[in-house]
Amino acid sequence: MIDPRVTKLAELLCAHSTNLNADDTLLVHAIDVPEDAVAEVVRVAQSKGAQVVVRLESSLIRRQLMKNLTLASVRTIADIEKHEMERMTAYMSLRGSHNYAELSDVSDEALKLWSKEYTTPVIFEVRVPKTKWVGLRWPSPGVAQQANMSTPAFEDFFYDVCTLDYGRMAKASKPLQDLMDATDMVHVTGIGTDFSFSIKDIGSVACYGERNIPDGECYSAPVRDSVNGVVQFNTVSLFQGTEFKDIRYVIKNGRIEEATAGANTEKLNEILDTDPGARYFGEWALGFNPYVLHPMKDTLFDEKIAGSFHFTPGNAYGSPGGNGNKSNIHWDTVHIQRPEYGGGEVHFDGRLIRKDGLFVVDELLDLNPDRLS
Repeated sequence: MIDPRVTKLAELLCAHSTNLNADDTLLVHAIDVPEDAVAEVVRVAQSKGAQVVVRLESSLIRRQLMKNLTLASVRTIADIEKHEMERMTAYMSLRGSHNYAELSDVSDEALKLWSKEYTTPVIFEVRVPKTKWVGLRWPSPGVAQQANMSTPAFEDFFYDVCTLDYGRMAKASKPLQDLMDATDMVHVTGIGTDFSFSIKDIGSVACYGERNIPDGECYSAPVRDSVNGVVQFNTVSLFQGTEFKDIRYVIKNGRIEEATAGANTEKLNEILDTDPGARYFGEWALGFNPYVLHPMKDTLFDEKIAGSFHFTPGNAYGSPGGNGNKSNIHWDTVHIQRPEYGGGEVHFDGRLIRKDGLFVVDELLDLNPDRLS
């Protein structure tokens, strides 16, 4: 018998996140997700009238493809999947994990080739701008282990955080979007961190379950050459199968001039040298999901942490909220500003907006965890 929480989540994905109807063609793309759960998502999507296509994969098979990747093979894969995406109006990415480090022994050259020849044409050119899309993790034992939790405890956490009242979050986040839309200069401070930038005329987007599950952020992007200062991230970031700790950037006129990450400094700089846009920032966002409080080495969760911000080298989203930066990478990296993580402040045009992870202006108080949970 299917877990009723799966049905509740499937209803959220099909009704709130993608708003499926009889005019939609939906691709359900599942990686390491139980077949009965995928079938339930398909059933609910069909009940909304959508035509459904399913693609089942595993991270182990993806690793094998990547281990012997050639230019010809990745272009064949990209051509097929781009054609498929062009036929879809909606997309759901359901991703489990038996081993989060499955791609850790794939060569940097193969990862860069995949980013350039697959990620850009399929995801950045079609999936993101042209479909109603939503992505989420699945509560597998591997993801639970990544979060340092038992599988049952992680499942309880997962369904709580993923099926909260997103309508309430939408209402509470609108004033933040309005404020960011009207802001010129942003100044961010914290442990090892002091940087500023402009978001004038960039626009912003409040996120409340329509693209990511879980959700809870409002993003914009810096005017490309306006960033100056230093940022040091206090969470572990998993990117392309490798864990990066103590990432620190020195930024001048928008560009990352110095980048360190302890033992992985060389690999960090190799990623940032993927293309010219990789050393500029394509996104900056404030996180406010009241149930996500601690990092679990999964960006989809970590970037929503209450009292956090994330800053993203690489590709920008479209307008509003994008600055036109182009890159084959998009790397959301998270800094938590709550007191137990060292605190910090966010100022908009000289006005204190958030202190030690809590919003302090009247119009934003409903975004704090005690009111949003």
